[in-house]
Amino acid sequence: MLNQVQIDPIITRSGARYQISLTYEVFGRPIHSAPIILVNHALTGNSNVAGEHGWWTELIGKGKCINTDHYTVLAFNIPGNGYGSEVILPYEEFVAQDIARIFLSGLSELEIDSLYMVIGGSLGGGIAWEMAALQPELIEHLVPIAADWQSTDWLIANCRVQEQILNNSKDPVHDARLHAMLCYRTPVAFRDRFERTVNEDLGIFNVESWLLHHGNKLRDRFGLEAYKLNNQLLKTIDIGRDGPQGFETIKKSKINIHIIGVNSDLFFTIKENRETFNELAEAGCEVTYGEINSKYGHDAFLIEFEQLADLLYLLFKSPRKTPKIKNQFTGS
Repeated sequence: MLNQVQIDPIITRSGARYQISLTYEVFGRPIHSAPIILVNHALTGNSNVAGEHGWWTELIGKGKCINTDHYTVLAFNIPGNGYGSEVILPYEEFVAQDIARIFLSGLSELEIDSLYMVIGGSLGGGIAWEMAALQPELIEHLVPIAADWQSTDWLIANCRVQEQILNNSKDPVHDARLHAMLCYRTPVAFRDRFERTVNEDLGIFNVESWLLHHGNKLRDRFGLEAYKLNNQLLKTIDIGRDGPQGFETIKKSKINIHIIGVNSDLFFTIKENRETFNELAEAGCEVTYGEINSKYGHDAFLIEFEQLADLLYLLFKSPRKTPKIKNQFTGS
């Protein structure tokens, strides 16, 4: 069920003032009756993380990796994502940190003063980093998946291409999705799936018909302004925007950090993930690193559920304790 909470007006980093109605969903135990796990959704996602149509239902539910018999699972909608929230214009007035501040205000309004975990993939993981830099004492476990604390030049460049398509195409959501799918997957995944086969009915390659299908699907369910805003947020993840103090706050905190990368990710590469892990480990932080091995690229966090559950499992063996977890670093 979609719920709503009113938060105090926010002044964005750009100086714009907004009155936000924050929508959210709760799964499992009621708020204040069990440890709380906040799940941050990705670019085209929403708060529907569990249940029949939940986008992470393979991980979240009764008896599953994130067991809703033992936890309260809370998920906010990024304002303006089109899922029970109004369109936000202009999108350029927001950065990822603004959304983190909105989520923290939502937690305050719900009288939540501690989180067992903040977990999110891609954009959701970036917002989790931003929340941890702003209010580290709130969070026991930080789990960014296929994400990092800062958008790289490569990611910013691809977001710029997305923005150009969204602002100039005659069919913007459809066409932007075609380009995005090339970033979310890998050449190997395309080769293994399509093998240059042809769709005889359409007279085009099957890889082309697959891309067109995904463009049509997103156009049917996701709004143009929501896409523009979330693309802007993905481009602006950066806990170091005001200098090194953002990352230093993380280093000095007591947060247990569990970084999960994807070995074939073209967006948030394992090189950056490993560098973040090494820097935190050298600073004496409680940090682990796990890696999903997959040909599917960035989208592996939405596909490789068994591997993801294996990496997360130790965090949920005892719902009210902080288990010891070994460093699961893989690769050279």
